[in-house]
Amino acid sequence: MDITIFENTYRHPLISQKELELLIDAHKRIHIKEGEFMLKEGKTANEYYLIERGLFRAFVHNTSGNEITTDFFTDNEFLIEVSSLFQRIPSQENLQALTDSWAWKIEFDVFQELFHKIEGIREWGRAWMSEQLFISKRRSINMITTSAKDRYLALLKEKPIIIQQAPLKYIASYLGITDTSLSRIRKELFQ
Repeated sequence: MDITIFENTYRHPLISQKELELLIDAHKRIHIKEGEFMLKEGKTANEYYLIERGLFRAFVHNTSGNEITTDFFTDNEFLIEVSSLFQRIPSQENLQALTDSWAWKIEFDVFQELFHKIEGIREWGRAWMSEQLFISKRRSINMITTSAKDRYLALLKEKPIIIQQAPLKYIASYLGITDTSLSRIRKELFQ
């Protein structure tokens, strides 16, 4: 097994090699089929996933019942619904595979045991959550202050796999625009 994904993802100066090995052993490698749901709204998350290879999306239903993509997850990222998992509440989001994928699953109870047992994991968790809060805040502000074209270009630069593999309707809803507007932006950029 190549442990690089774990070394890169759980990197923290307070996590020793032995503790990293405990973390690795707590994960189980799974295959996920395209279209499979990892979590459905109304259910409580009982695990999270470290994506080895694949593309996933998070989405909600708006007041009209339309699906709105709230996030994408890809290689070397966590597929997680933080509120549901850590607050132990039903999820408002759905997590779905957009491609056949491989991931490493860790159960909530197992993670909690390691979290309380190993100080480095607690510190890593705080740092990871702080980074996620920053990313979320930046996205919220960019949705208001940045043009749709610039949001598309940023997505293309930061996560080209999404542009290459996700259906346009999911990308459009993630960017907060219609499919037609996205088509117009793409046509303008790639003429």
